[in-house]
Amino acid sequence: MENKVLIFGHKNPDTDSICSSLVMEKFNKNLGLDVEAVRLGNVNKETEYVLNYLGILPPRLIEKLEEGQKVILVDHNEFNQSAEGIENAIIETVIDHHRIANFQTKDPLYYRAEPVGCTSTILYKKFKEENMQIEKKEAILMLSAIISDTLLFKSPTCTGEDKKACEELSKIANIDVNKYGLEMLKAGTDLNDFTPEQLINLDAKSLSKGNTKYVIAQVNTVSIEDVLKREDELKETIKKEIDEKGLDLFVFTITDILNSNSEIIALRK
Repeated sequence: MENKVLIFGHKNPDTDSICSSLVMEKFNKNLGLDVEAVRLGNVNKETEYVLNYLGILPPRLIEKLEEGQKVILVDHNEFNQSAEGIENAIIETVIDHHRIANFQTKDPLYYRAEPVGCTSTILYKKFKEENMQIEKKEAILMLSAIISDTLLFKSPTCTGEDKKACEELSKIANIDVNKYGLEMLKAGTDLNDFTPEQLINLDAKSLSKGNTKYVIAQVNTVSIEDVLKREDELKETIKKEIDEKGLDLFVFTITDILNSNSEIIALRK
């Protein structure tokens, strides 16, 4: 079992999950704590763009947790989105901006959830509250996460707090948010190399309500039409996923990041 506390976001990690893990690692190390950011899946092209821009490697990949492992969760709380073995881990902290569901712990913990567009917006506030200096690297990580989750402030989940945080972080990073953000989002929309299986799992969250099990997945693109050219094979792949995982519903959202428009493929068992 790892002696250090492991920090990670959800499975099929997006930019917020990876960047917030790295930022939370820095925050806790500044407090003198022994922590390590890790990841629960492959890094997508958008996140790869951010890490390459900074010249840093992605966090270490883990697949399961040993019993009693101390962990910090960012950008998620639901156990079915987390690491294998999370039920037997010691969850010390959660920083999230999603609903709270299918979550319980044996011991008290620090839990912070806010209705903002991105986990990194909350982390920005934590740095400010602790009067902790934000270095350029962490500023870029946080603003990248905010740009990603809010689709450059076009998402309906974007709040004034997200915009304010990004404005302040861009000053520290000395970055033109619109120029950098558009390049980052475009880097994540090159879908030509992906198989249908990879496409529907790029950013997929497993959820449940009562006895209903479902998945909500999303891809960002600059051309919905190009993705829909593969509609037949995508539907076949989704049907297979429903059968193999015993799902009741699979929702696949294709979002045009330039025009703030989406098309949805939704299939039931």
